[in-house]
Amino acid sequence: MAWTEVFSDTYIVGFILLFFRFAALFMAVPIFSHQSIPITLRAAMAFFFAIVFYSSMPPLAITITAPSIVMAILSELFFGLAIGVMLQIAFNVITFAGGQISFMMGFSMASAIDPQSGVSMPIISQFLSLMALMVLFVIDMHHWILLFVDSSLQHIPLGGFLMSENLFNYIIKATSNMFMVGFMIAFPIIALSLLADVIFGMLMKTMPQFNLLVIGFPIKIMVSFVVLIATFSATMLILKTQMQDAFNFLEMLF
Repeated sequence: MAWTEVFSDTYIVGFILLFFRFAALFMAVPIFSHQSIPITLRAAMAFFFAIVFYSSMPPLAITITAPSIVMAILSELFFGLAIGVMLQIAFNVITFAGGQISFMMGFSMASAIDPQSGVSMPIISQFLSLMALMVLFVIDMHHWILLFVDSSLQHIPLGGFLMSENLFNYIIKATSNMFMVGFMIAFPIIALSLLADVIFGMLMKTMPQFNLLVIGFPIKIMVSFVVLIATFSATMLILKTQMQDAFNFLEMLF
């Protein structure tokens, strides 16, 4: 490629579309969309990776007109947002399970601002989401995303992404699966909490002087923490499986 071709209209528009593909991904994917990462830094990362992947950019397949460029930019934004939504649904399995666990432990009122989403979230959900982010870095999910973008350039031309029916069906199925898997993760603690409530109810019937607030709740919280620690590795393995399933579906977009 000659230097004069680098500054032609075709390659300039291609670079802009490649930048928007990375920018949309970094705004929606769980790792890169963390609220502690400033928007300016995410934009700089998108610009840097657009330069890195510029040499592997396929020839532009759209006509260079103002309407076609606008539609191509919207297509790239929808592409990044669709990928981010699918991965975020798989990641939200942990936060949903954490919300159920917090409710059963009596921590539903103890909320804090989640650095991942920027909204108020129960303490257990926030703890599990931070641990889940560490696990995603351990399994190199940030490298998976970059490799996926490289593969997408060979199969989905810049500005050529179209929303398909399979994508909507997957999002609906993944959303319902998020509630089911999240409840499955929280089930051991929910079951023990219900069992503890039954035992405490029997104690209060036989021993009216038994103070549930002073004795019962600390025991319930302690048991829940023990079960949470015992099932933590299994919870992270479930998260890894959910993220891998989401990435396997991303290949179907090709």
